Amino acid sequence: MAASGLFNIFRVAELRKRLLFSLGMLAVYRLGIFVTTPGVDRRAMQEVVAQGGLFNLLNFFSGGAFEQLSIFALGIMPYVSASIILQLLTVVVPKLEALQKEGEMGRRKITQYTRYLTIVLAGIQGYGIATFLEAQRTSAGVMVVADPGWGFRLLTMISLAAGTAFIMWMGEQITERGIGNGISLIIFAGIVARAPAAVVTTWKQMQASGSSSLSGVGLLVLGALMVVVVGAIVFVERGQRRIPIQYAKRMVGRKLYGGQSTHLPLKVNTSGVIPPIFASSLLLFPATLAGWFPMLSTLSNEVRPGSWIYNTLYVVLIIFFAYFYTAVTFNPVDVADNLKKYGGYIPGIRPGKKTADYIDFVLSRITFGGAIYLAAICVLPTVITDKFGVSFYFGGTSLLIVVGVALDTVQQIEGHLITRHYEGFTGPRGPRIRGRRLATGTAVNA
Repeated sequence: MAASGLFNIFRVAELRKRLLFSLGMLAVYRLGIFVTTPGVDRRAMQEVVAQGGLFNLLNFFSGGAFEQLSIFALGIMPYVSASIILQLLTVVVPKLEALQKEGEMGRRKITQYTRYLTIVLAGIQGYGIATFLEAQRTSAGVMVVADPGWGFRLLTMISLAAGTAFIMWMGEQITERGIGNGISLIIFAGIVARAPAAVVTTWKQMQASGSSSLSGVGLLVLGALMVVVVGAIVFVERGQRRIPIQYAKRMVGRKLYGGQSTHLPLKVNTSGVIPPIFASSLLLFPATLAGWFPMLSTLSNEVRPGSWIYNTLYVVLIIFFAYFYTAVTFNPVDVADNLKKYGGYIPGIRPGKKTADYIDFVLSRITFGGAIYLAAICVLPTVITDKFGVSFYFGGTSLLIVVGVALDTVQQIEGHLITRHYEGFTGPRGPRIRGRRLATGTAVNA
């Protein structure tokens, strides 16, 4: 059935064009990875990024562009950050909240503000990166920047901001004219592009260690664990708690309307991958700031990836941000008011405040399970590394993004096939694939 579903994609002219357009845009993005910003020694930059810290995280999400200081070095992260900031501001700024409720025109205005804020953030980050790199040297004493000064700083700011703006434009074009969410697919492409290098690195470490735990049964356990992790992510990301909704019957003229039953789906992982991203960024700041402030070196050494302090703080921050972001993006009071407005109610629960309290109670319970699931997946690479003595890349935030974007893209392709009377990937009797979006309202939309 899956093979026939793939063939059906190319039988639909519009779907085929959309798929080829998305692949073409992603190819342009991957070519831009190798365009280095002027004035930077690429080899020296790679050695600096290999030392770890916040730059290593930026390199991870940019698909390897940061280690070459490509024009796409900042990737789409400024746009993701701007989207998150605007979503948070809609909660505290009444004008933005009113714009959000105005429908399509209001959302377009907020999107325009997001673009402007993206350019500002990219410029600020570009200046910070330029000033930091001017003082960086390799272990052999080679400077990363050949000619430091204001000329290099301005050129770097303009180059990185322009690269981010171009990626943002490509993401919006993919969303409008291609298949899948463009911003999410760009992040997906960056992570997948580094997968072969990660596999080769793991294999070399396994050969170099010569440990008995990596032979025979150990390899089988590691391979089985990879399959289980993917299956667990798919299972949880598709998991929902369905609250039954009943609509009251009403007479309009001589006709009787309403009375149908439906449900309110609440996802187990409402916050997506935002909690791990926020937690990782916060925990990597001490290591990055230690380069500017030597007095923070002690704190940086204590809170280093792999230590028990780092893992404990990582789990606590993931749980905190899971609840925080869920509270920001899902308002039970608004849902209860909308149900009451259209004559809907939860059986056994009074409309209004009681309904909002019940939805909030259910959401809090399933969010706890989702937060524990996120923490377990993100800490898994550290546990495997300690057990087998090799770097385990098949887990954490990267796998969450890859599986989530894949589910969402397959869902959209299946929707196109079904509307044109073709069978989906699972056949006429198979279950429909439900994707999930990375929770930033855009990409992270993802």
